Amino acid sequence: MSLSKLAFTVALALVGLQLAANAQSRSPRDPPAPTAPRNADTTAKERINAWTVGLAGGLIEGAPLRLAAEIARVANEEDKLHVIPIVTTGATENVNSLLYLKGVDAAIINMDALDEYKAQVPSIEKRIVYVLNLFPAELHVFVRPEIKSLDDLKGKKVNFNTQGTAAAYSGPLIFSRLGLNVEKMFIPHQVALQQMKSGEIAAVVFITSKPVDAFLKGRWDDGFKFLPIEYDPRFEDYYLPSSLDSKDYPNLVPAGKRIATIAVPTILAAYNWQPQTDRYRRMVRFVDHLFGRLDRLQSAGFDTKWKDVNLRASVPTLARFGPAQEWLDRSPSATVGLSR
Repeated sequence: MSLSKLAFTVALALVGLQLAANAQSRSPRDPPAPTAPRNADTTAKERINAWTVGLAGGLIEGAPLRLAAEIARVANEEDKLHVIPIVTTGATENVNSLLYLKGVDAAIINMDALDEYKAQVPSIEKRIVYVLNLFPAELHVFVRPEIKSLDDLKGKKVNFNTQGTAAAYSGPLIFSRLGLNVEKMFIPHQVALQQMKSGEIAAVVFITSKPVDAFLKGRWDDGFKFLPIEYDPRFEDYYLPSSLDSKDYPNLVPAGKRIATIAVPTILAAYNWQPQTDRYRRMVRFVDHLFGRLDRLQSAGFDTKWKDVNLRASVPTLARFGPAQEWLDRSPSATVGLSR
């Protein structure tokens, strides 16, 4: 036998002996070899992220973020659902976040903000669906004493809050429909209100759910007032008729008087995730928790307008998120959340 063959044979024999030794050292009844313990951080990360839903709200001082926080308060349940309200730059940014930002599953948006995206995203109605028709955001046109009508605002300084807010988007759009050419400003309303008192600014435009603390709690000299905005065919595509009265602002509206205005519909929208995906399953659970607990939002400690939310109210031009419609179909006699 050659030396090379002899060496190969010896090596093969040694391997066989080692395998036999290993087999003998462990009997068939022995338990399996222990595996490395699961990393605690990995377990915690998976548990926390398993049922997390990102909800785009808006600016810290805005009503939509407050609504998002209230939704989270009633929908969240340890290890079952974790809704995270997200601060954004406002109404239009919420649409952008819903379309493109990772981790965002739902958003509170104004209906007229969708119009801006139709040219950019022709298929937007297929990518965004609605979960719930929320309460509207009223238009407040607040003016100095010398301003008697909308025409008096032409050419004057009018503030629409900071860019990205509902007022900054919808306000100029509404003024354009009214044929009002004003000097638009986009500074924080808190600053603008002070400049308004000194006469530097003629008016401020708020678009948010009434009542607004700045008008409810602020001190205003005689003559500061809201201008009426009559609802007409120019607003029928996106807007709703509304009003401001003495119950909303007892210090600014005389008892029994009603000031006409319009309102921007606000909706809770969702990205149209494909069925059977992880994000879709999260939204299914979100709907179950929110719809099943909507009565909690009507209790003390939450915005009183939750009492006017109608679970079955539809949204023109958008389809409802499938699981939300299925929930309603399973509960035909449910009255929770229906306006009274």
